[in-house]
Amino acid sequence: MAKKGQTFQSYSLDMKKRAIAMRLDGMTKKEVAQELQISDIGRLKIWMRKYRELGEEGLIDRRTLRSTPSEEDDSL
Repeated sequence: MAKKGQTFQSYSLDMKKRAIAMRLDGMTKKEVAQELQISDIGRLKIWMRKYRELGEEGLIDRRTLRSTPSEEDDSL
């Protein structure tokens, strides 16, 4: 669970593709993380699983900011 004030690192689709390609070429997770300055090695494992299951579509970040119910009511 996120802690108050915690910030999260986001990575571009190109960065994810580059990391996947490096892993498929035989580099270790640690080597890829050092090369691309990825702070969370476990993130690479997640990207690989999503890539195997869904292809490049699995690497696209689908999170969006949702409006609050009060903002929705104001638009009516």
